[in-house]
Amino acid sequence: MSRLAAVEAQLLAPGAPFELTEEEVLGERVRVFANRARSLRDVLLRGREFADAEYMVFWDGERERRYTFAEHEKLVANAAAALKERFDVKPGDRVAILAANCPEWIISFWATVSLGAICVGLNGWWTEDEIRYAVGHSKPKVLIADRKRAARITDALDVPMLIVEEGFDGLLAAHPDAELPTQPIAESDPAIILYTSGTTGRAKGVVHTHGNVTNMVMVSFFHGARLMMANPKQDELPQLANSILVTSPLFHVSGLHCAAVTALAGGAKTVWPMGRFDPETTLALIEREKITGWGYTATVLHRLLNHPKVSNYDLSSLRSVGGGGSPIPAPLIEKAQTAFPQCSHTMGVGYGLTEGTAFATLNAGEELTDDPASVGRPVPVVEVEIRDDQGRALEQGEEGEIHLRGPLVMREYWDDPKATDAAIKPGRWLNTGDVGRLRDGRLYIASRKRDLILRGGENVYPFEIEQRLEAHPAVAEAAAIGIDHEELGQEVKAIVVFEKDQAIPTPELQRWVADALAYYKVPSLWETRKLPLPRNATGKVLKNALRDAQDSMFIEE
Repeated sequence: MSRLAAVEAQLLAPGAPFELTEEEVLGERVRVFANRARSLRDVLLRGREFADAEYMVFWDGERERRYTFAEHEKLVANAAAALKERFDVKPGDRVAILAANCPEWIISFWATVSLGAICVGLNGWWTEDEIRYAVGHSKPKVLIADRKRAARITDALDVPMLIVEEGFDGLLAAHPDAELPTQPIAESDPAIILYTSGTTGRAKGVVHTHGNVTNMVMVSFFHGARLMMANPKQDELPQLANSILVTSPLFHVSGLHCAAVTALAGGAKTVWPMGRFDPETTLALIEREKITGWGYTATVLHRLLNHPKVSNYDLSSLRSVGGGGSPIPAPLIEKAQTAFPQCSHTMGVGYGLTEGTAFATLNAGEELTDDPASVGRPVPVVEVEIRDDQGRALEQGEEGEIHLRGPLVMREYWDDPKATDAAIKPGRWLNTGDVGRLRDGRLYIASRKRDLILRGGENVYPFEIEQRLEAHPAVAEAAAIGIDHEELGQEVKAIVVFEKDQAIPTPELQRWVADALAYYKVPSLWETRKLPLPRNATGKVLKNALRDAQDSMFIEE
């Protein structure tokens, strides 16, 4: 038994901090953490143990904004009272947030869930069309937006809009003596809706319950505790992550669940560089704020490690770093281990998805060193099963679709019972659509959801791009595929077949796509063909044939 496995058994034993029990969750009996919080408001209240410590530090390159746990809770109480009085927000209602990472985002989130309402995190990179769809789909009582994103909305929405820079301070000032709400909240109540791109059609709203997130918090704590206890230098690590750098957006589970929520529950300081990711600003923050923990994507890790001034900064405070969002190439992991040698026993990678509340497997420390090709073993409250096309469980080593079960599986897709039924099978097994295999209890990913493109940690589904391109009157058919890219992981390539006697310049096609889709979905590589796209007997485009074609001509913009 490895050192990590032995520590894990100790932490999960009856009476231990991470003791497991079996309870009914959304109609099925599954393993849960016995000592979890019962709602996100309970998580917020735990922050009182760290009242005078810093919870949030935001830095925009010119000024910083700092908040203690006590100051944050007071602002949350003020915001909750104002949302209830001014916008009539009640349990079950939605409050949508469309903004870059900022203190107001986090305050609005905690105020919403403390009311028993549902926070809808909208993608800050969306175009007007994408924003309008999600607002119409989730039907919030109010949309809280920053000025930059509000400017994308050219015609009025059927929803009141509060602009962060213009009205948020007034919202807080309206109830200076407010207390936190006290109405009951059940673990099965929906707390969060995050939109994830669909393989077909519009984005789907993934609904996370209070129990989904509180069990996820315990997974984070468990992961940190086992790494610390298994570290041969554990006496030098009194706390693995008490100052966390956050470079992920709050409309992702990595920024909201794994950073804002988990840090509050554990009394850790979160440090948020604002605006576009800048490697040197990030390096300076690590040094200045003595950052101990960082969760990265492959893209930002690559940019930081390849910055010419990386060696000019003191990064010795880092104790725990890990990645997700897209596969982390082995050479990049090795480079990170060289740059952060003090993290070699704690560095980790994992596998998860929004529908599974972030975590499913983790591979860290000595296990990552021994087997960097794996995404690790299932976390304690997650069961993983590999199934064939008929839904039958496969043996170890056989490749098939990855299914997950446990308290981290989403409640549903918002207002989409058909999609929910397709994703959640009997026994509340989540069909991820991803392909992989289990070997010796460890998961190995063969491919993400069929044709999914992973660009800079963002999921890009080709269908959206293809649908938009084929809406152009000059385009007969189109396909989108992912092409390997050193920094981004993948970039988007479009293959276009024009209608007879039609042809338009690539920049016009790019603008056509950019008018409807977020910037990261716009192809950067283009190929035009005269012959029809290759298809199988059922008419489906053969994406593998397109990927394998090495002699194609394309235009790089």
